[in-house]
Amino acid sequence: MKIIVPMAGMGKRMRPHTLTVPKPLLPIAGKPIVQRLVEDIAGVCDEKVEEIAFIIGDFGAEVEAQLKKVAADLGAKGSIYHQDEALGTAHAIYCAEQSLEGKVIVAFADTLFKTDFKLDTETDGIIWVKQIEDPRQFGVVKLDSNNVITDFVEKPEEFVSDLAIIGIYYFKDGAALKAEIKYLLDNDIKDKGEYQLTNALENLKIKGAKFKPGQVDQWMDCGNKNVTVQTNSQVLENNKDKNWVDASVKTTNSLIIPPCYIGKGVELNNSIVGPHVSIGDGCKIENSLIKASIVQTETTLNNVIMENSMVGNHVILDEEVKQLSIGDYSTTGK
Repeated sequence: MKIIVPMAGMGKRMRPHTLTVPKPLLPIAGKPIVQRLVEDIAGVCDEKVEEIAFIIGDFGAEVEAQLKKVAADLGAKGSIYHQDEALGTAHAIYCAEQSLEGKVIVAFADTLFKTDFKLDTETDGIIWVKQIEDPRQFGVVKLDSNNVITDFVEKPEEFVSDLAIIGIYYFKDGAALKAEIKYLLDNDIKDKGEYQLTNALENLKIKGAKFKPGQVDQWMDCGNKNVTVQTNSQVLENNKDKNWVDASVKTTNSLIIPPCYIGKGVELNNSIVGPHVSIGDGCKIENSLIKASIVQTETTLNNVIMENSMVGNHVILDEEVKQLSIGDYSTTGK
């Protein structure tokens, strides 16, 4: 089994955080989004994941090494491919054409999920979906009476289905997918100005491939600050039976309200933290009240009251705020 992870986007909706860190490497409950994603996928696979291929932009050698370590920690080979221009979902996947062989899972790295679903590797393909109220901004699928997908529709303007494709796909034959995407590229076949994976899926279906839906219990988006904070809260809630407060955390006249993730070397003085807060390694928090927020590493918060916020690395913040999204190395307050 191979996992293909397209993640070359610039993450503009997550700025300023993505000015210094690619969006899939932003932390959710102490782990990068992409690491949680591939761990979750490995958890639904009965087969060993042999390779994880990451399709990235110009993220630099340090990021590439970090991604290869994510793969190695799962006992898989890490491969790096580059996408220089955003030309659509199908084009992004084709950048990893050398890895598109055999059984393949494609997972776009801006979403997390929770499911009891186990992967049936004998079916031609599985498209993970979630029933939603407004599907107009998503690709959707239609099903027949046998629970087989009959149609793929990209961002329908009129209602055709409320089963939205969440961005995770299984293909029994990666080479067949590669051939259909190559056909789109060679013949310049676009939909809404881009090479769309849904067109390749439709061609595979016409040639006899049967795709089934994989239903998820939770679909957790990481597309902007607000939904990323919500996703952090949901991941913490899903794991509330686990102790994610490091043993090295020092507290003085402070209270931690679970569930929270608190990393190594954190100091809490005269503060209340939680619920649903993630704090990275080496942070110092004094005289503060923090709820439902993500604070990255080596950051100092003093006299802060905040929730629904994201704070970057190496930040110094000394003022009361309600909601905040502030990037690395920022200094505010007194």
